Amino acid sequence: MKDKKTLTLKTLTKSNVWDLQENDIFRMWEVAERDADLRDNMRHYTDIIRSAFEMEELKIDKPQIIKKYEDRGYKIGLLRLDEQTRTKWCIKKRPILRVTDLTYENIHHISATKLLEVLDRNFGGGWDSLSQSIHDIIESGFDISTTTLPADRLRKPGGMYEKKVNDGFEVLEIPKGSWVEAIFAKAKPEVEKPRMRFEMPDDDLSDEQNEDEDLPEEDDRYEDEDEDEDEYDEDRLTEESYRTTFEAEPEDLNLEAEEMSDEYDA
Repeated sequence: MKDKKTLTLKTLTKSNVWDLQENDIFRMWEVAERDADLRDNMRHYTDIIRSAFEMEELKIDKPQIIKKYEDRGYKIGLLRLDEQTRTKWCIKKRPILRVTDLTYENIHHISATKLLEVLDRNFGGGWDSLSQSIHDIIESGFDISTTTLPADRLRKPGGMYEKKVNDGFEVLEIPKGSWVEAIFAKAKPEVEKPRMRFEMPDDDLSDEQNEDEDLPEEDDRYEDEDEDEDEYDEDRLTEESYRTTFEAEPEDLNLEAEEMSDEYDA
């Protein structure tokens, strides 16, 4: 995970923005105010921040209004969103309270303990009650295992429960009558995906085009082969048309001739 102190608005993404807190946003924005790039890309930066934070402009700057925002968990600070003035804004980190708050961007920025708290708060029927899309999001950030056993057998020495806990998994137990479903969760290390590039330098592209130009056209080549094959077949057929292909003894030929003559005489 990238150190939040090294993050700037220019390096901010919809994933690493979840590493920050409200005061970090005000600090980063203040530093960026001296950069002309801020004015040119202000919409882009605010869109990224809004993916993880709620932002509201404080239009009525009165102590009682500020107090209401602070009671709701907002931090108040100055942001310059135009070239002339700095105005007060209220910013609050978006809470992750329900499974529907989980996204591919924030799943790597919560602990296994926090995940199980979210699952416990939303559960009714256990792990299988969640949609496949929620499964996919959770399993992109955590190794998940489940088991359902009678309550008196769940923590049996040497069993799955003991092995998972010893392996660093957090556990959520969901009672189901005399049975218990145990959900084990352990954070996966975040691996940066390699980026594939399909760009080809102009020089290589031109060389490839030149090689293609030197090749004979494929259609013409096949047409020539077909024509040669037809001519060969025709010559062979003509030659064989005038060739005697019967092999027989002279006596046999004479016998056949006599039989044919007798037939005609009859």
